[in-house]
Amino acid sequence: MKLGQDQFHASTRDSWIQSDLDEPVHHHTSGGQDRWTAEIWDLCTKDTGPDGWDSHWEHRVSGPGRAGIVPVAMFCTTKPPGSVSPAKRQIREVKETKITINCVTFPLPGEGPEQQLLKPNEWSYCDYFWTDRKDPQGTSVAGFEFLLQKQLKSKQMQKEMAEFFHERIKIEEEYAKNLSKLSQSPLALQEEGTLGEAWTQLKKSLHDEAEVHLKFSNKLHSEVEKPLLTFRGDNFKKDLKKYDHHIADLRKQLASRYAGVEKARKALADRQKDLEVKTQQLEIKLSNKHEEDIKKARRKSTQAGDDLMRCVDLYNQTQSKWFEEMVTTCMELEKLEVERIEWIQTHLRQYTTLRHETDMFNQSVVEPVDQLLQKVDPGKDRELWVKENKTGEVRPVDMDI
Repeated sequence: MKLGQDQFHASTRDSWIQSDLDEPVHHHTSGGQDRWTAEIWDLCTKDTGPDGWDSHWEHRVSGPGRAGIVPVAMFCTTKPPGSVSPAKRQIREVKETKITINCVTFPLPGEGPEQQLLKPNEWSYCDYFWTDRKDPQGTSVAGFEFLLQKQLKSKQMQKEMAEFFHERIKIEEEYAKNLSKLSQSPLALQEEGTLGEAWTQLKKSLHDEAEVHLKFSNKLHSEVEKPLLTFRGDNFKKDLKKYDHHIADLRKQLASRYAGVEKARKALADRQKDLEVKTQQLEIKLSNKHEEDIKKARRKSTQAGDDLMRCVDLYNQTQSKWFEEMVTTCMELEKLEVERIEWIQTHLRQYTTLRHETDMFNQSVVEPVDQLLQKVDPGKDRELWVKENKTGEVRPVDMDI
């Protein structure tokens, strides 16, 4: 979803931002004593307690680097012209230190102390998904949306793993069925002697092996496939939608507050311009009417300035709320992903354990065959066969004349 106005000011600084983020930008300036301090929750370096939040703020202001940039407070530097005439006000250049991208205020690169990551060296979600990014179709996508898509993709991967083991089970069942059928084959049924005993045991081992593979397939279903298939059921997607709607609503509120700031800023500019015009008219021609007009214009200009300050206050409060919820939700999604990976790891290990057990059972099945094969004795088999099938022991002799 696209938030904010699509205006782009072509300047050197904007070019840096545009090339990196490819998003429309809006300028705001900061000068003199800051009314607010850019603060972020110190979530990860303090004892956060059971709710994951600490009641203290930690000062972290911005520095370069898109991945680690977090939103900062917007500053209002326009001084309501109450007692000072605009004509007498000194005009000074104020250095711009912040930009607004899709209604979120960020620090400009290289301005102020370097911004620290919330969870250094952990590649945490809460540090790297603050800015929006355009998809291949050119639509602006919120950073949080990528985290939701990751969760959905992970759910799909888990489902496909379950399907994989389902196919594995079908192979095992078919293999067991064919082994059992082959064990009943009449082939070489008339083999005799010690070799015949070994052959009979070999055929029996096929039936035993079939039973092993059938048990293996049953355990695969109950201990691997089913857990993968049922882990985080249908309610999981509903939970993700709740996360999505919650963060999206906060972004909408932020966009509304930003629109209020821009409207108040324009109103103040109009009031200041009106005051300047009336002041110039007074300098040209003095009159009581012009003085009353100027007083009235000053009151309106002062009120417009107060309105702008109030709007900026509300904007910063809303952005702080969005920031807090983003950190909390990002860390929750990160926790869910860790749990998913560990869950799958456990059940894949169970598969390898079952596989080793199957190999052991198969080995025990063929051990009697090995023992009988070692006892195969061609001489003994010949003896047994001769005793059973001999036709006579008297050998022929020469004929007499």
